[in-house]
Amino acid sequence: MTRQPSAAQRRVVEAADPGTGRLRGTEAQLAGLVKKGLAFRHPRPPHAYFLTPAGHRIREAPARDAAPEPAASDSGVFAARVGGEDAGDTTPARLREVRSAWEGLVELRRMTNPGGATDRPCGWERKHLVRAAALALEAAGHRPAAGDGDGYRVRATAQPEAVAVHENDPTALRACAATLERTGWQVSEHTDTRTRTRYVLASPRRM
Repeated sequence: MTRQPSAAQRRVVEAADPGTGRLRGTEAQLAGLVKKGLAFRHPRPPHAYFLTPAGHRIREAPARDAAPEPAASDSGVFAARVGGEDAGDTTPARLREVRSAWEGLVELRRMTNPGGATDRPCGWERKHLVRAAALALEAAGHRPAAGDGDGYRVRATAQPEAVAVHENDPTALRACAATLERTGWQVSEHTDTRTRTRYVLASPRRM
């Protein structure tokens, strides 16, 4: 049975990156979370720590005994680019963060999908469709739109378990579709009835 974290450990869990579950803290804090089954250390450099499914459950559950605390700042927290943000960081450090985040997500698939399958999205991705699809695209090297410029844009839709991917360049749009299909998403191309522009509809594959 997973033991409950201390108040200090809970703060580390609650401050985990919302997109990937990556943890930041002292080595002692992170090692303590591993012992309680709430975190795991990625086997590849830089050997970052990520929440396990049990850790995610604690992070998402309301704290019963703790007083409400201000939300953690987004500063320094990894978030996949969904497109439309201001021009973002393209430094080697950012590329390493994206790669590490994707590796962490693949590990989460292995730990939570039946049979350890890594070729299809996991439960976390189904709950965070836009961020999950955006991470798959950014990790594959696709360029997110900066402001109103060219690049991909991932947006929520009214359909259950589906996101829309927009890209002005038809060739780039097809490349985005190929990446999502390769990373476990079902994709189909459609035409917007109002603007007559093409877009991709993507849903997490179950089998």
